[in-house]
Amino acid sequence: MSIEGKFHKLGTDNAPGQEVRQTAAGIEEVMLGDVLEGRPIDFSHGDVDAHEPTPGAFELFEAGYKAGGAQAYTEYRGDIGIRELLAPRLADFTGAPVNAADGLIITPGTQGALFLAIASTVTRGEKVAIVQPDYFANRKLVEFFEGEIVPVQINYTEASGDEAGLDLGELEDAFKAGVKLFLFSNPNNPAGVIYSAEEIRQIADLADRFGGFVIVDQLYSRLRYSGVEYTHLRASCPNPENVLTIMGPSKTESLSGFRLGVAFGSTKIIARMEKLQAIVSLRAAGYSQSVLRGWFDEPEGWMDERIRRHQAIRDDLLEILRGVDGVFARTPRAGSYLFPRLPRLSVDSADFVKILRLQAGVTVTPGTEFSPHTADSVRFNFSQDHEASVEALERMATLIERYRA
Repeated sequence: MSIEGKFHKLGTDNAPGQEVRQTAAGIEEVMLGDVLEGRPIDFSHGDVDAHEPTPGAFELFEAGYKAGGAQAYTEYRGDIGIRELLAPRLADFTGAPVNAADGLIITPGTQGALFLAIASTVTRGEKVAIVQPDYFANRKLVEFFEGEIVPVQINYTEASGDEAGLDLGELEDAFKAGVKLFLFSNPNNPAGVIYSAEEIRQIADLADRFGGFVIVDQLYSRLRYSGVEYTHLRASCPNPENVLTIMGPSKTESLSGFRLGVAFGSTKIIARMEKLQAIVSLRAAGYSQSVLRGWFDEPEGWMDERIRRHQAIRDDLLEILRGVDGVFARTPRAGSYLFPRLPRLSVDSADFVKILRLQAGVTVTPGTEFSPHTADSVRFNFSQDHEASVEALERMATLIERYRA
């Protein structure tokens, strides 16, 4: 693949947070109907102004700033004191020990962790199994490093309530075909489904049987709704060197702006990631790292209230969507994403996404970012102002009727 081709595949015009690049170009004038009044809302990413960040986050950042060079120039892996503080918290959360010295690295956001992890495991021609649909960067990064994608479907529209719907037969076939890396998010981004204990057990068994490595993105694993059980892959894997877990304080805690992530697990892969981070960014921003001191140490009841508020938004938006004939929306069991499938429209899905922003002031991410077979879906991040979200979905419902086939 040429260098131009590699970067072409990283296209950002429809990537979350970049939809402002979209214009009316290519849309027939007849399709630009009356503009619906209402507060503009950007569902492509969470609104950190709508939900208060973790209490004390700024004070921790300020303390890091006042520490000066001692905090600004940490080890490439991150401040050892902070890693020693995080290791037992992450171990308690995930159910397996975390090695603070050799098995944990702090990165510039979970996106940074994902880049380093894939760069540390994928070479040209390497077969990589990725879920469809799943986080858009998984596919783009594997393609950038010239790996060969082996898709594994997640039948989230047909699975029962406690299953994600992973096609385990396809995953086994992928390992048999030579796949050595499986990459997925749990909860799934964009569908918000959680892998059942049995699905996780079988993933762990397949990886162990075929000598495969698994990278699991658990960014939203703290934001789980009432009655939902969650099984951590790393606690189910016979060999801890076969798995890398990625997490970080982000939309769940309204701390996205600090750009913090952590990766923990395989000491071999962590060592590679450190070497790469040393030439890419040196380290996660030193002062920002201080904010991690408060992660998993929020005031009692704070996370419960955060979950309650998000669940209330989720339920109100689902009620609107399910009131529109032909829309399918599975209830997210974690995270802050909705991934509804739209009815047949008189315009193609890419144009409808543009029309939605131009006529209703509603920005969403097209389903094609997550899989080629979900073009009739759109993704919402509903970590937003509650009232504004409801009003925006009502405007969207109006436009669906306006452009219904």
